[in-house]
Amino acid sequence: QKKKLLEELGGSRLPYMTPADADFHQLWKTKYSKLIFRKSETVPEELHQMVQEGFLTLRKHDCFFQDLVRIKGKDFFTPVSRILIGNPGCTYKYLNTRLFTVPWPTEGYEIKYCSPQIHDACKALIKLNDYLHIEAVKALQGQDLFETKESKDTAVIDREQNFAATLMEKGSFSKDQSSCCVPEDDCTSLNNRTSYNLTLLNYMDPLQMLYLKQEPYFGMGNMAVSWHHDENLVERSTVAVYSYSCEGSSVEETTDQKLKGRDPAVWHVGLKVAWDIETPGLAIPLHQGDFYLMLDDLNMTHQHCVLAGFSPRFSSTHRVADCSRGTLEYIFGQCELALQNLQTDSNSMALSLKSLETAVVKQVEEIHNEVEFEWLRQFWFQGKRYLKCTDWWLKPMAKLEEFWRKMEIMTSLVLHEVRKKEQTEEQRNETISCFLLVLTERQRLRKEWTAR
Repeated sequence: QKKKLLEELGGSRLPYMTPADADFHQLWKTKYSKLIFRKSETVPEELHQMVQEGFLTLRKHDCFFQDLVRIKGKDFFTPVSRILIGNPGCTYKYLNTRLFTVPWPTEGYEIKYCSPQIHDACKALIKLNDYLHIEAVKALQGQDLFETKESKDTAVIDREQNFAATLMEKGSFSKDQSSCCVPEDDCTSLNNRTSYNLTLLNYMDPLQMLYLKQEPYFGMGNMAVSWHHDENLVERSTVAVYSYSCEGSSVEETTDQKLKGRDPAVWHVGLKVAWDIETPGLAIPLHQGDFYLMLDDLNMTHQHCVLAGFSPRFSSTHRVADCSRGTLEYIFGQCELALQNLQTDSNSMALSLKSLETAVVKQVEEIHNEVEFEWLRQFWFQGKRYLKCTDWWLKPMAKLEEFWRKMEIMTSLVLHEVRKKEQTEEQRNETISCFLLVLTERQRLRKEWTAR
């Protein structure tokens, strides 16, 4: 799609707007209304201080890491350094790389941090998470209010004219909007779509980067993060991003009115309608302590990128990750399911399989692969780095390894059983044909991971 779009453009550039353009707010209102922006003044000063100190603490303890991600069969280091913090036992997968949360302080969990400062940093991020959750609920309620009223009452349109403009100004929705009556089902939906279970923290110092990609469609300049949709999220869930650029006097926003487009010294978030060459893009400046929300389906219908400024920048990107297959609870459940087919003789203590049914064998071997390639290898591939923050993951990983060893025995037992004379040729062939597929995939993945 990218290649096709660039061919369509030829050598030309698509137009984009910044707040300096006269039609910026109108474009935002009509094409990007599900992007909500809040300036830093709207956030409590105490929260700013806690979170920004937390960022600096994690940086000081070398807790940010470049991820080795896989794109089209090739491995690349991300230009941005990251750390995942969130609910204990949660993971987040992007570009074939699974990240494991450094757990934030959670009632009912014993979490040992490497230092009290790291504990405080994680605590600050859960407070930010709670704050952004409330702001996202208010923003979604506000959007619903505008949508329903506008369909019933044309007089509201006049008030709507300033809607996009107010997004850039201090303050949020008025009390009657933020506490509007919402049906119970909608309340549950609002909560599900805004209850962030983790945050992916990013850090980059652009001046330390030898090379940054140029934005290809609009000519917006250096990109820290290329155009993308965030992946592995609950459908229509909100993404909240808190930005902290370490601005100094040397990189204040340029006041030169002749400057066309975005100020290269200042970090921006770029937005565009996905694979569209009709709608102009947006580039919105991000200053210390600003945050924005991508509501509802914006992440699906639009793409966003991050445009690098000159100063180092942290961001905390809060997500409702789809953890249906990405929690310890889930993978332990899978292991228990697989091990139901293993039995121990009470006298000889010999291990054997309860069933050789094709469906049972196939299910067990697929879970075997999932444990090895989605969890153990993903963790140890770059998992030792988590020890800079906490050793929380070591016990569950040891437990998963124990389950994996039992599944290795189960694989051997299947091979042993199919060699027995009691098996008819038809039974043997059926077992082998399904078994071989999973084993071939295991061999291929082991080679791939060894190479990585």
